[in-house]
Amino acid sequence: MSAALTELRRRLAEVYDLEKAGAIAGWDNRTMMPPKGAPARAELAATISGIAHERFTADEVGRLLDELASLEAEHDYDSDEASLVRVTRRDWEKARRVPPELAADWAREAGKAHVAWLDAREANDFSVFKPALQRVHDVALRWAEHMEPGDSPYDAFLDEYEPGMKTAEVKEVFDVLRPELTAIVREAGEPADDSFLEGDFPLATQQEFLGGILRDFGFEEGAYRLDPTVHPFATSFSRTDIRMTTRYKPTNLRALWSTMHEAGHGLTYQGTEPALARTPLYGNASLGLGESQSRTWENLVGRSLPFWRGRLPELQRLFPQLDSVDLDTWYRGINRVAPGLIRVDADEVTYSLHIILRFELEQQLVSGALSLDDLPDAWNAKMAELLGVDVPDDARGVLQDVHWTGARYGYFPTYALGNVLSVQIWRAVEEELPDLESQLEEGEFGPLYESLRRRIYRHGRKFTPMETLERAIGASEIDPQPYLAYLRSKVAGLQPA
Repeated sequence: MSAALTELRRRLAEVYDLEKAGAIAGWDNRTMMPPKGAPARAELAATISGIAHERFTADEVGRLLDELASLEAEHDYDSDEASLVRVTRRDWEKARRVPPELAADWAREAGKAHVAWLDAREANDFSVFKPALQRVHDVALRWAEHMEPGDSPYDAFLDEYEPGMKTAEVKEVFDVLRPELTAIVREAGEPADDSFLEGDFPLATQQEFLGGILRDFGFEEGAYRLDPTVHPFATSFSRTDIRMTTRYKPTNLRALWSTMHEAGHGLTYQGTEPALARTPLYGNASLGLGESQSRTWENLVGRSLPFWRGRLPELQRLFPQLDSVDLDTWYRGINRVAPGLIRVDADEVTYSLHIILRFELEQQLVSGALSLDDLPDAWNAKMAELLGVDVPDDARGVLQDVHWTGARYGYFPTYALGNVLSVQIWRAVEEELPDLESQLEEGEFGPLYESLRRRIYRHGRKFTPMETLERAIGASEIDPQPYLAYLRSKVAGLQPA
């Protein structure tokens, strides 16, 4: 290894460690921290973020990248060495556009906004959140001014999560989804009964069941945690320190699917090649690809008939009140199609409509066409337009998501893109694993995990999103048609005989 590459790796490892220290503080903020710790935590986050930014954007990093240009050319494009130089250069050039004090400001205001959001949810009042949201929104717009101008003001934000993708490309996919999804909702007819998901379900017993699922999915013992939080998320400090969270309620079983969703994220972290640790290559090529895997394990596995053919008897043993629920009733109920208020509780058909709503509102916020003062009313109007639902209050409306506490515009579209990508990738896996259905029924998830690890997880951020997709399935375009065909077939199969 050249001296320049060794020095670059040393510097990048230091930056990685700083960023993960900030991530640990962020995880604690959302799981364990007492509310009064928020002001000090915001300053801590700002300090760490500022130092990491300064270290990464240092002139010496640029000099090392220049020196390593010849090494990059000499190595195969797919090699770890060429990928490290290529991806680091892209990240470094982008980060150099942002002043350190701006990076620190964003971290500070996001930390404060998160606490204000919690207070606003408790008060059921958007006005409690609005001042903090305005501050972090303003910082985000200042940040965007330092990015390369795109075809749309929203492009800079989208590029943070879907590198290289333009707003117009997302809109093209969503313009296909929007009318088709509303038609499928109509085709679904009367919503199935899912009342059996409500009742007395002690948390300890839910945790026992979910613990078994996580082990069977393939998580390495002693390398992960699952903790409660208000808004479920997953993060990772290394491939052997994975933190997943969920939202348990003793009155229903909906944590089953939020946990499997976060498990999908956790498996992508675990599946990254160890050689990519402590470098910019650790992580997902894009959030859309990351979301494709959380949706795979939540829906394509966790809402499938084969999976529950194998798992329902165990769940009934733990919760005898489910003994009278047969497999067919269970399957119809957990796949119930019905427009509702809450994104994280949405079914597979209506979920992407929730995302399209947020995508359209975010574009207006970023362009200035919509003010924060008018955001709640705009939200409520779009809920009526897209889902036919009246929003009764702010907590179940504009305050339901955590993402805007950090002005993370451009994040939401990745969820719907992930839905689309999940089925594209699943079709390729099905061709490779003809016994996949029986494996899901028998709880043998190893072949599925290994196929996905080989196709996607192991690569981390070595390639662009579309390069990663090409390596995964042999195609480099996002195609919504397999996803729509999957939904139509599934909804047709849910109809009473």
